[in-house]
Amino acid sequence: MTILLVSSSEDPASTNIKTSLLAAHHWNEEGSFFSTPVHYAPDLSDSILVTIPDKKIRHENLQEELNDTLHLTPSLFIFLSRHRSKTGEPTLTVHPIGNYADAAFGGRPHTLVPAAPHAMTRLLRLINTRVQQTKLPYKVCYEVTHHGPYLTTPTLFVEIGSTETQWHEQPPADLIASALLDLLPTINDNPPDIPILVGIGGGHYAPRFTDVALQRNASFGHMLPTYHLGDTIDEQMLQLAIDATPGVTAAYLHRKELKKSQVTALRQWCTSHGIPVVSSNDLPLLP
Repeated sequence: MTILLVSSSEDPASTNIKTSLLAAHHWNEEGSFFSTPVHYAPDLSDSILVTIPDKKIRHENLQEELNDTLHLTPSLFIFLSRHRSKTGEPTLTVHPIGNYADAAFGGRPHTLVPAAPHAMTRLLRLINTRVQQTKLPYKVCYEVTHHGPYLTTPTLFVEIGSTETQWHEQPPADLIASALLDLLPTINDNPPDIPILVGIGGGHYAPRFTDVALQRNASFGHMLPTYHLGDTIDEQMLQLAIDATPGVTAAYLHRKELKKSQVTALRQWCTSHGIPVVSSNDLPLLP
């Protein structure tokens, strides 16, 4: 399994995470990509760190460029990124990518990139543990599925937000790098019986799904927020989320953020497609 970590030289948060990764672990330097050194760490599940010169969410040809230039076909993409929000709250996030509707921020319309449920959820927990240990004043959460680029390989974003102040701070970058360095060597060590969930309902920062993942032994893949659901459930969106969540075993509904009619329709749709709907009590507590 080759893991491709992607940094961007135009993103200060991404650059800081990259700097932390290189300082905290030994990487072999071999070749270049966009005139920037490529770093290899065979002991980190064959992780490779590359740098692109432009915005990550609109860099649509990355897979072809990696194949043509480095002859690489990664099994997982992890993008190191900044996060922007109007609230400005210091936040560390992870999320899957793709577009349920148009492609205003990269990627393809009505197309989701395969999620990486176990890797993404374990990274969320590792970041949360470090925030609790260090008392770093940052919120930790999932974000629901959004933005590009378009890829055909499982992908996740890990981000520092939410303003330029946080992007330039080194402590959150060091924390994310530390979490990644714990995750990468054991990224394939996932017991086969861990439920993989599609999350439906709630807001952009997926508070209920975050709480469940931090308390229960289950992993979330794609997450579909309430604002993408109309009164008539869009079956195409649901099918996109199911199809792009590898190994999905169940759906989890944030029922308090859904109308009763939506909950009924969602349960009927999931049942008819062989996807059970589970509650928190159906999921084992974390050890």
